[in-house]
Amino acid sequence: MIFGGKIAYRNSEHFAFRIDGFLSQEIDPTTQLGYAINAIRSGGIFGLGVGEGQVKWSLPDAHTDFIIAVAAEEYGLVLVLVIISLYAGIVIRSLVRLMRERDPFIRFAGSGLACMFGAQAMINIAVAVRLLPAKGLTLPFISYGGSSLIAGGLALGMLLVCTRTRPQGDVEDILRRRLR
Repeated sequence: MIFGGKIAYRNSEHFAFRIDGFLSQEIDPTTQLGYAINAIRSGGIFGLGVGEGQVKWSLPDAHTDFIIAVAAEEYGLVLVLVIISLYAGIVIRSLVRLMRERDPFIRFAGSGLACMFGAQAMINIAVAVRLLPAKGLTLPFISYGGSSLIAGGLALGMLLVCTRTRPQGDVEDILRRRLR
């Protein structure tokens, strides 16, 4: 894999440009990451106001890959923290509920779905603040995209099925019965 990466880096200008751009200290203000970072900075704590942001007119794919930059510019850090806390709340609440699940398949499947949902949101936000290279991954239920919306809805629906209360009891109930 490393050998293949070296070959691609040496033989493809586009590949080398993307890697060099991500690893460099300076951010080119005419790239997607440059636009996104400037939008997040200009938004501040409370944002510029609804419809007042300018990044959505110049940033390619602002409605998909970098929607969090548009939200940060128009609504500020407050909305971004609300969005992050909603994703974290869904993931943490699901994992806490799944820890009490008796069936191992439900526990593993639900944990995988919850982690997938949280990881997708975390990767999208990390790309917008330049912690990760641009991936083209949408922010679940916020970014524009029909197939992403359908896939996210199906995954969250399966997660809801996995976290519902079942009449057979929890793991704690089984352990209490065995200890008596």
